[in-house]
Amino acid sequence: MKNIAPKLINLFKENYCTPQIAKIALKLKEPSTTIHYNIKKLEREGAIKTYKAVFDYKKIGEGYCAYVLINLVPEKYNNPEEVVKQIAKNPEVESADIVTGDYEIILKLRTKDIDTYYTFMKEAIKKYGFAKVISLTSLKQIKTEFVEM
Repeated sequence: MKNIAPKLINLFKENYCTPQIAKIALKLKEPSTTIHYNIKKLEREGAIKTYKAVFDYKKIGEGYCAYVLINLVPEKYNNPEEVVKQIAKNPEVESADIVTGDYEIILKLRTKDIDTYYTFMKEAIKKYGFAKVISLTSLKQIKTEFVEM
């Protein structure tokens, strides 16, 4: 049989997961139509942004995870949202937040290994105007996306 796992993983990352309405209906003891109606309403209201698979990242070749604390160069700080939006377009970036405290930005990155991470960071430092970077490597993930690992 043809191995399309990499293609499926990419689709799951891009919002191609849907709720299992029949399973939810059984759990809540409500009709499937009621579940479907309420889910669609939450989607229309923007309360549900996306559906996403939760991966064992080691098994899909993205086992290196780092949290990166970033200070921007002064000329980039006047519009940190634009910088973060540009950074967030990279597939290695799992999350990107503007934060308070000693740093302006925190990123959660996932890469194949530390070498891929290093390459990404070298390019990002130049491209986005990072003044200071602190990296924290995740040694073991215990919970993600509300799922215990």
